[in-house]
Amino acid sequence: MGSQLVPRPFLKWAGGKAQLSSELGKRTPCHFHCYHEPFIGGGAFFFKLYREHKIRTAYLSDLNTELIDAYTVVRDQVEAVIQILARYPHRESFYYDLRAQDPWAMDKCSRTARMIYLNKTGYNGLYRVSKQGKFNVPFGRYKNPGYCDEANLRAVSQALQNVELSSTSFEKVLEKAVPGDFVYFDPPYVPVSKTANFTAYHANGFTENDQIKLRDASIELTLRGVKIMLSNSATDRVRALYSTPVFFMTKVQASRVINSNGKGRGKLTELIITNYMPEGGDDNGS
Repeated sequence: MGSQLVPRPFLKWAGGKAQLSSELGKRTPCHFHCYHEPFIGGGAFFFKLYREHKIRTAYLSDLNTELIDAYTVVRDQVEAVIQILARYPHRESFYYDLRAQDPWAMDKCSRTARMIYLNKTGYNGLYRVSKQGKFNVPFGRYKNPGYCDEANLRAVSQALQNVELSSTSFEKVLEKAVPGDFVYFDPPYVPVSKTANFTAYHANGFTENDQIKLRDASIELTLRGVKIMLSNSATDRVRALYSTPVFFMTKVQASRVINSNGKGRGKLTELIITNYMPEGGDDNGS
């Protein structure tokens, strides 16, 4: 899946891994067959591995149907999306008119262009929906938001050519992954405080029970000979979930730039969990 083009995420995403990708890269297995990422989000780590020519085939998924539709359309109909975005003006009134439209009444190309435009021109690059599933981010103050990045959209389209996309639960990976494959899990993080719980990128939150199911799936994949890596918050709850002999935990510092409260940005401590000894060893997440 090599390319002279350099694809980057075409959407900003809360919890995106652009800031953590170098730490993840240090702990990536040297060799693997298929790559799986069930919480694809903005796809920063996938695109990093692609740029490094480490991915041949991949299965990417997310519960967010609108997001997966956008990936699919950019893969298969990128020129149509570019044509639509090129017509969109960077204007506040247009932003709110477009935001008010029902995306599910649009064709997929228009819906994808809408998602990219709102994501790139909305406040703080945030993708957030209400409990009713409606995008509710206010207009952002950008001079040149770059929502019609033709070169990158074409590069992303090329990067996705050998990728299977699906809107499904992370548990579907249990049906797809085989020995020798590599799975990266980037779930909505366990909140570090009662006020820090941000799962509103999708109308359905990620519960404590979902975190337990994810841990159980990670153990099942381990028993099958599938290599897994997982990132989550450095909390006592996460340490307790993965405190079994099959997992290695490493504490890292990561930057967070998408936060409605400026005080919530900056360096945060996170855990990278693997079912193989990462290069340089582990520190048990302590």
